Amino acid sequence: MKFFLFLYNQELSRKTENKERKNDIKILEEKKYLWYKNIMGKKIIITEKPSVAMEFAKVVSNNFTRRDGYLESEEWIITWCVGHLVTMSYPEKYNEQLKYWRIETLPFIPKDWKYEIIPQVEKQFNIIKSLMTRDNIEEIYNAGDSGREGEYIQRLVLMMVKPDPKIKIKRVWIDSQTEEEIRRGIKEAKDASEYDSLSDSAYLRAKEDYLIGINFSRMLTLMYGQNLSNKLKTDKSIISIGRVMTCVLGMVVNKEREIRNFVKTPYYKIQTTLKEFQAEWKVSETSRYNESPKLYNDTGFKEENEAKKLILELQGKEAIIEEIKKSKVKESAPLLFNLAELQNECSKKFKISPDRALEIAQNLYEKKLITYPRTDARVLSTAIAKVISKNLNNLVKNYKDEEIQSILKEMSENKYVGKLEKTKYVNDKKITDHYAIIPTGQGFENYEKLSELEQQTLKLITKRFLVIFYPPAEFNKLNIVIDIDKEKFTSSDKICIAQGYQKILKNKELDEEEKQLTNITYKKGDKLEVENYEIKNSETTPPTRYNSGSIILAMENAGKLIEDEELREQIKGAGIGTSATRAEIIKKLEKIDYIQINNKTQIVTPTQKGEAIFDIVRMSMQDMLNPKLTASWEKGLDLVAKKEIKPEEFMTKLESYIKEKFNRLIKMI
Repeated sequence: MKFFLFLYNQELSRKTENKERKNDIKILEEKKYLWYKNIMGKKIIITEKPSVAMEFAKVVSNNFTRRDGYLESEEWIITWCVGHLVTMSYPEKYNEQLKYWRIETLPFIPKDWKYEIIPQVEKQFNIIKSLMTRDNIEEIYNAGDSGREGEYIQRLVLMMVKPDPKIKIKRVWIDSQTEEEIRRGIKEAKDASEYDSLSDSAYLRAKEDYLIGINFSRMLTLMYGQNLSNKLKTDKSIISIGRVMTCVLGMVVNKEREIRNFVKTPYYKIQTTLKEFQAEWKVSETSRYNESPKLYNDTGFKEENEAKKLILELQGKEAIIEEIKKSKVKESAPLLFNLAELQNECSKKFKISPDRALEIAQNLYEKKLITYPRTDARVLSTAIAKVISKNLNNLVKNYKDEEIQSILKEMSENKYVGKLEKTKYVNDKKITDHYAIIPTGQGFENYEKLSELEQQTLKLITKRFLVIFYPPAEFNKLNIVIDIDKEKFTSSDKICIAQGYQKILKNKELDEEEKQLTNITYKKGDKLEVENYEIKNSETTPPTRYNSGSIILAMENAGKLIEDEELREQIKGAGIGTSATRAEIIKKLEKIDYIQINNKTQIVTPTQKGEAIFDIVRMSMQDMLNPKLTASWEKGLDLVAKKEIKPEEFMTKLESYIKEKFNRLIKMI
């Protein structure tokens, strides 16, 4: 083959020397391209989108030719998906009669699943197909988004194309889009079969959402759609049901009704003033009110008269220090951002939606400024911790922000940069697909093109990263217990004596006057003079509504809402939805008018329609509103990905659940 290439180059050289027409040279170059195309073995890289393809092209070759829907060099072809190219077929593609919603055709559970090309992106699919089926293709590199959804998108394409089995298929898995990470990802690409369990999990997730969505949306609409229309005064109503979506709606409605039904309850606390400090009464085992029904809680009375009665009984009684304890406590910097934490923080600080926060993070990732954003981890891997100095050095060289540079300078001068491996910020066991979101220190050639909000978000991520190298904040704590006629009064104080990381995150200077505790020299057994007693009126406060950020966190931690302790432990770590899908679910609920989000405050409330849907679901299939069900399904998918259960087992349980629910619904008609 080298000989033929030599001849082509010789001919090209002669024509150039003889100053023949440029058209002849162009024709010869095309011949050379066709020769390579048909004879030389090539490798294909399939990325998630065109912009990512360009980044891969910069790494693998500097001699690409841009063609319609792909790039090509002598050795490589790089093409791309544009989101989903393939989708699951609707029921009517199985049987035309299933186009019509009838109870007798439900539940619909296909034996052999059908898929189809999405018409809007058919052109790009056909381009990928034509490339994959060339005779000279040796390897295909799946470089889709490094997560379950990215795996699913490309597996569907491979399933529809069915490339020659002789072609090696590899999976590129990267944590950022920096050149060295892309280069490492290609070099260390594993056989695609090593990700089969992740693919199984992705297919099952899609089937689960499809079966629950189509079957129960149809069934409940047929059963209650007309009643809903009458209530909302509309011509037609569709009841949309989703595995995750309906559960999130339940969380929002339940919270709203808690607030709506909340009644303020007053209660009365007793406070005493001593010579140098104040203390508050708290019930104890020696108290005359121990386990008394007259108490609202352990610090207050239901009736003001009872508080007054106790004060009268304590008047003139001796106050003795029963316990005095001074201690020094340390508080370390918080863990790093995962996507949910970042979305929550952006919602609080910038009043933006989770969807917008994800969009910003994705843009920063594609511009090489941060690592992969769709992650659930809040820690780093041991491998990354060992080379983290690269990120720091790059930030020093490239980040032109005065505040960030000031932090980096302080870190250097105080030698804060130590080994992370043995800290809480590094834990391989708490990482599944990707580690926490951190700045790469690269991509700053794109910094000036960022919007102000994107720059602020990058700064937020960078500061959260840098503070893990700072010392902890330090506090002096004082706890005093005072006995007055067998009744206990407590006083506590906590004074910051060294800000540590808080100087960066809270952006607050330490008050010089607060560097020392109040000069209390008392010891156990000392007698104190009581100056007076007073009653403090208190009242209960209603629950707080979710905002667009806190609902994301609630979804991530939904397993904690489960009351059953044993079950809660079983699905420990399981939330509802994934880091990649939660924002999308919130957006969909808002789009179909089940919830509304205040643009200024990002407060989330249910709509009239959302509450009506909630009542229908609660009456017909209540467990769909319970995080227990959704979190357990999510845990099941995770177990499939980890090869702890077989896909067939998951599917059998899913089908049984659907059939059981339908039998119950039929009986309600």
